[in-house]
Amino acid sequence: MQTGTVKFFNETKGFGFVVNSATGEEVFVHVSGLVDKVREGDTVTFETKEGKKGLNAVNVQLA
Repeated sequence: MQTGTVKFFNETKGFGFVVNSATGEEVFVHVSGLVDKVREGDTVTFETKEGKKGLNAVNVQLA
């Protein structure tokens, strides 16, 4: 599991970005990859999975 911070999340559109704490990399997150409801600024744990356009955060849950 990796840790990060929710940089942006749009509930209406169902997607956002998580910044990986270790690498500083932004990872796309879709509402389908959420375990818990998240908001901007939340600290989360997540896994990454290769998607159609790059890495996606999956199993995203509050830390």
